[in-house]
Amino acid sequence: MTTTGEEHRAAGGPWWWERRRSAVLDGGLALGSALECAVEGVGFAEGAGLPVGIGVLLGVVAGSVLVVRRRWPVAVVLVAIAVTPAEMGFLLATVGLYTLAASQVPRRIIGVTTGMSLAATLIVTLMRTHQGVGDMAGSRIDVWFLPLMSVLASVAMTAPPVLLGLYVGARRRLMESLRDRADSLETELQLLAERAEERADWARGEERTRIAREMHDVVAHRVSLMVVHAAAVQAVALKDPQKAVKNAALVGDMGRQALTELREMLGVLRAGEALGGARGAVPLAAVGVAAAAAATRAGAGASEDGPSLAELEELLGQSRAAGMKVELSVQGEARGYAPEVEQTAYRVVQEALTNVHKHAAGAGAMVRVAHREGEVAMQVENGAPPVRGGGAMLPSGGNGLVGMRERVLALGGVFVSGETEAGGFRVSAVLPAQPEPSGAGRA
Repeated sequence: MTTTGEEHRAAGGPWWWERRRSAVLDGGLALGSALECAVEGVGFAEGAGLPVGIGVLLGVVAGSVLVVRRRWPVAVVLVAIAVTPAEMGFLLATVGLYTLAASQVPRRIIGVTTGMSLAATLIVTLMRTHQGVGDMAGSRIDVWFLPLMSVLASVAMTAPPVLLGLYVGARRRLMESLRDRADSLETELQLLAERAEERADWARGEERTRIAREMHDVVAHRVSLMVVHAAAVQAVALKDPQKAVKNAALVGDMGRQALTELREMLGVLRAGEALGGARGAVPLAAVGVAAAAAATRAGAGASEDGPSLAELEELLGQSRAAGMKVELSVQGEARGYAPEVEQTAYRVVQEALTNVHKHAAGAGAMVRVAHREGEVAMQVENGAPPVRGGGAMLPSGGNGLVGMRERVLALGGVFVSGETEAGGFRVSAVLPAQPEPSGAGRA
């Protein structure tokens, strides 16, 4: 952490002082200057024919002005100039010029007051030097000696405190600017850290959503078909034992595949907890990859990039094997799309058929795929179920339509679903041939 000017001021001091030690220092300087001026006031009073008390009082008042040097540095210098003819206030003038040069007062004011102090000191020094030389009887001094000595003496008393004050003031301002920059950098770092944490939270939420969507694709379709086949086994067990055995074998195969895929995903979770237990973080990305891979393997013979529209016949064959009447209509010339477009189109049809198994058992379905210029459209429509509430009574979590909508909108497509006038249900989606960048289609 940096030590800022605000933290310096936090210590506090009486009146205008930022710190107590500054008040003590100024008080000590004012006391010393008052004593000096009081002593010098005695000589001034004797030379001017005034009572000594007046000279001492004048010296004490003039010297005490140093106590306000930080608040009114110009006033201190002006008082020092005013008492210069009385030959008092050496400490007052020196400290006042230093404080004025180190303050935030404009440079022109510093230059004017310094020039006035230099002129007053030069005049007094020249007069005192002339008087001292006049007292030296019979001495021969060149004409230039007196002005030279006066100039040197006045510059020696004026220049050092001014130059030192300018240096200290510049250094102080530099340190304050560095502190301000450090404070701003620290604030920016805190903001960046907060934004990074927000982005990390958002990324974790997105990854959880993706994992849930992929796991739903893995489990829902296979388990739905398993339940449908199990219901068929129960229905034909006595009438057609051969068909019952066939359906039971299909149920067993699908169950083993579903268990294998779930075991793989749970294995990634356990491995992540074992490796990252100290950090307390679950490797969501790894789980998402495993879930996506498992969902990709949900259709036999799927490509490395995931399922595609070319595998729709096989997908529809699984539903036909479960007793559903499914027809496929393809319009336009099929062509290759981006892998994410192919996979999303496949998942929309898959989830729509799964919903038919769940909510409209015994109803037929029509799958339409249209290849258009710049886009591909798919629609799954089923008729009204023969018996309301019949079938295998599959449970539903309401996530299927949500997942389909998220997939389609993520690619910049359009998704519509709803009941038909005939009592069935229709799911429609349109995907662009070139998907938009991630997040572009989200509102």
